[in-house]
Amino acid sequence: MSSPVFSLSVIEMKLTILFENHAGYRKGLIGYHGFSAIVEHNGSKVLVDTGTDGKVLLGNMAELGFSPEEIDAVFLTHGHYDHTGGLRAFLEGREKGIDIHAHPGIFARRIALKPYRREIGIPFKKEELEELGAKFHLSPKPVEFLPGFISSGEIERKTWDRAVGYLVLDGKAVPDPVLDDTALIVDLGDGIAVITGCGHSGIINIAEHAVRLTGKPIRALIGGFHLRGAGKALLNDAARGLSELGVERLYAGHCTGIEEFAFLSSTLGNVEGLHVGKVIEL
Repeated sequence: MSSPVFSLSVIEMKLTILFENHAGYRKGLIGYHGFSAIVEHNGSKVLVDTGTDGKVLLGNMAELGFSPEEIDAVFLTHGHYDHTGGLRAFLEGREKGIDIHAHPGIFARRIALKPYRREIGIPFKKEELEELGAKFHLSPKPVEFLPGFISSGEIERKTWDRAVGYLVLDGKAVPDPVLDDTALIVDLGDGIAVITGCGHSGIINIAEHAVRLTGKPIRALIGGFHLRGAGKALLNDAARGLSELGVERLYAGHCTGIEEFAFLSSTLGNVEGLHVGKVIEL
C-alpha cells in the first residue's frame, strides 16, 4: 500500500444529513428525493451537495441548527439536479461568497428520455451562481481544498459503473458517462471516510480509488450507491468487493434502493440507512 499523498488529520469527523429521500423520526424535518450533508472536521464545515429543492434544504438546515453563513466551502459530487437544485437558495441565504469545489463537467446539459424526456442537469447557469457569490474551483484531479478534505478527482472505472441519462451534444442525445461523478474523501488520520452523492462511477471503483489515493483503509462509506435495479449478479459483486476492501461501516441511502439496501445489510451486516437528521460521528 502506498504512502499517503495528502496531509495527516487527527481530528474526528461529524456528518449530518440535511437532505435525503426519507425524513426519519424527528418532527419538523422534510424528506425529499435528493442528497445533502454537512461534514464537520478539523474546525471546518463543508456542505456536500444541496439536494433538489432550496426551500427544503434551508428549512432542514434551520431545524437542525445550521445556517448557510457558517459553511466554509461547498463540494458538489456531480451535476444532477437532485444534488444541485438547492444551490441558488443556499447562496441567496448568505451575505458573502463561498468556494465551491467540483469537476469541470458539472455544467453539462443533461436529459433523461424515460419515462419521458426531461432536463436532469444542474438547473442554473454558472454565471448566475457566480453573481450570487459562488467561487467555482473546477478540477478533474484530486485536490485537498481544506485540511483533511480531499476531492477525489475523476474516478478510474476498472469495473462496472452506474452511469445514467444523456448529454446533449450538437443537438443530439448521447449516453452520459457522468465523468464528473466524484466523491469527498475525509482524512481521519488512521483511515478515511468517503462520501458519495450517487455513486455513478461505481461504488467499488470509488472505494478502490480512495484507497489508492490516500493509502488508508475506509472507516466509513456514506451516501448514495446507485444500486437500485442493479440485479443479483452486480449486487453480489458489490458486496464481495466492499468486503474484500475491508470497509468498516456502510451508510447507504438516496439512490441505493430499498431491496438493494436490504441485500447489503443481510449480506455484510455493517450497513445503516440514511435519513434527514441522521448524525454520523467517527
